[in-house]
This record gives sequence, C-alpha cells and structure tokens, in this order.
Amino acid sequence: MTAISPAMHHAAPTRDENQAPQTGVAPDAPVTGATRDAPPSRKALWAGRILSGLAVLFLAFDAAGKLFQPREVVEGTTSLGYQASVIFPLGVVQLVCLAFYLFPRTAVLGAVLWTGYLGGAIATHVRIGNPLLTHTLFPIYVAALLWGGLWLRDRRLRSILPLRDAK
Repeated sequence: MTAISPAMHHAAPTRDENQAPQTGVAPDAPVTGATRDAPPSRKALWAGRILSGLAVLFLAFDAAGKLFQPREVVEGTTSLGYQASVIFPLGVVQLVCLAFYLFPRTAVLGAVLWTGYLGGAIATHVRIGNPLLTHTLFPIYVAALLWGGLWLRDRRLRSILPLRDAK
C-alpha cells in the first residue's frame, strides 16, 4: 500500500506550457479578437525565436568578450569608466542572466535580470555623454528584442502583459 500525503491528494493538476488553457469555452466556439491565452501561432513562435536569437547572439558575444578579455574589450570597458578588474565578473553576471533567459521556466526572470543589467548600461552611456541613438539607446533595442521575442513565444507572458485592442 502506498501512502499519499494529504497535501499531494489535493494538489492542483499541472499542465504543460504548450497545452491549451482550460477556459471553459468550447473548442469550436468563434473567437472574437486575439486570445491572449492561446498558444502562439507558428509564425509568432518563429518570429519570437528569431528576435530572441538575435539578442542572445549579441549578449553571448558580449559575455564571451568580457570573459576572454581581448585588448579591445578591456580598452572599451575602461573608457566607460570601469576598472579592468570588473570585466570578468561582469561577464559571469551576463552568463548567469543568459542561462536564466535560455531556460523556458526561468526565461521571464532572465529577461528581468537582463533589463536591470541593460539599465546600468544606459546609465553608463548617459553619464559619459555618448550619442543617444547609437550608444545610449542600444541597450533598449536589445531589451526590446529580448522581451519581444519572449512575448511572442510565451503564452504566460502574453497573459500578464496583453496587448489591448483599440476601442
């Protein structure tokens, strides 16, 4: 005989992220407008993968530069006012953020962590007076790729941050 914990007996059933949500609406009922709980279409899923992939490639390249520290990276980072001794730890922080972003269960946390990191990059560029469109706003472009790609790929994020129809 197997003992079942009372807590386990009343646990709510879990469902896979890709399963359709249990909305109580008949599967053949007409949809009036975009359903934010619906799984992403094939096109949205691939668009999300491409956007996320572009951001991940750039961020992985940047992290690798900080970990391997070629002369150009050291010069670039020190010209921003940072000590050379912080370059490697910044690369480790970037790898941790990237790891969180790449795993579906922690992708939203990874995007939040990246948003904080990229906010620091914006502050750095503002502090030293770099050009707005090419330097200061570049971290926002990367964050838009991260969040846009994740939003297109993840039904849960769309339910938290829905796009509303104009009325």
